[in-house]
Amino acid sequence: MFKSGYVTIVGRPNVGKSTLLNLLMGEKLSIVSNKPQTTRNNIQTILTGEEYQIVFVDTPGMHKPKHKLGEYMVSSARESVKDVDLVLFLTTPEVELGRGDSFILEQLKNQKAPVFLVVNKIDENTSERVAETLKNYAEEMEFAEIIPISAMKEKNTDTLLKLMIDYLPEGPKYFPDEMITDVQERFVISEIVREKALRTLSQEVPHGIAVDIIQMKQNEKGLYNIEVDLICEKDSHKGIIIGKNGQTLKRIGERSRYDIEKFLRSKVNIKIWVKVRKEWRDNPLFLKELGYKKK
Repeated sequence: MFKSGYVTIVGRPNVGKSTLLNLLMGEKLSIVSNKPQTTRNNIQTILTGEEYQIVFVDTPGMHKPKHKLGEYMVSSARESVKDVDLVLFLTTPEVELGRGDSFILEQLKNQKAPVFLVVNKIDENTSERVAETLKNYAEEMEFAEIIPISAMKEKNTDTLLKLMIDYLPEGPKYFPDEMITDVQERFVISEIVREKALRTLSQEVPHGIAVDIIQMKQNEKGLYNIEVDLICEKDSHKGIIIGKNGQTLKRIGERSRYDIEKFLRSKVNIKIWVKVRKEWRDNPLFLKELGYKKK
């Protein structure tokens, strides 16, 4: 019997949704950094085994939006829980439920599909704190399964995957075996560049940046020539991104090239230009140009 279905991962920002997705997929497809609200789009990735196919939808973290981009991200997260076969609600060990998790739980209480409570980062917490967290959440809502894991240490993730497959309905193979994502190469590349910028830059800049792929061509020798606009909101941010003698921008470019070459399995020449677009996160037309379409 072949099983297949759509699984969405929801949770407040920075609980490890993208780290878990990347671990399960074995591919770096979703942007990971230590800064919250990193994932901006629902990224669809496909995991195919001999007897199953899971289509994952990785969502932006649910949070109170502060600008139009934030509104788009929360709207995307809400949409992702509709018409799926299974929901993974990811959180971390907490002494008590915060407002963010309570908000998400309210959205999930009328969910038709089974909901797993997945408590991540157990390696960073005491067993007592983990146990208290499981108890507190179980009192708030009835979950189909409750699984404590460490995505970083790969603890209990095999158990999580097995349970997910158990809950999937019998169904067809939606995508070819070799297909691992339905997003375009340009999008994945732009996310890689944005991740490297997030990891390289200081706290005052990151969420005011966007990436736009201006050109992507492959020559007869297989080399990709890629030109990228790294967009920021302030002139002062432009200087920070470029850095002294261009060193910061150079580091972003080098780190991006390494991961892009792994993704494309080919040599890459990348040029990054820094441009200022004031208050772009509140500009509906520019957001649409970057692919953030309101749902």
